[in-house]
Amino acid sequence: MIEVYTDGASAGNPGISGAGIYIKANNQTFEYSIPLEHMSNHEAEFHAVLNALKICLTNFPHEILSFRTDSNVVVNVVEKNFTKNKTFRPLLKQIHEKTSQFPLFFIKWIPAKENIHADRLAKEALQLPRD
Repeated sequence: MIEVYTDGASAGNPGISGAGIYIKANNQTFEYSIPLEHMSNHEAEFHAVLNALKICLTNFPHEILSFRTDSNVVVNVVEKNFTKNKTFRPLLKQIHEKTSQFPLFFIKWIPAKENIHADRLAKEALQLPRD
């Protein structure tokens, strides 16, 4: 099973944003800081999950994924497979398209103090150049 920790950050809300992804797999850790465009913090949280899924599709296909995030919004939307928020709907659809390619996908809320690596990586992404 692959453990994936994700976090999003925004400088302002909305503002320039970043995604932090920390992966524990096969007794190794992998860290990613991904700059994002101008968006809300909640959107950045969704994009962090999406980017982590893309990484897992490339590097860990066919693995069981256990995602952890400190975003209640993301966990609730993904678990219920529903949102009234028009901005989140296409993101939810993309998440479900990607998760369907894995044998099992779990997502769990964790307190921010347990998500320090992903939080650090998301904040570092704020400082990276945008394409």
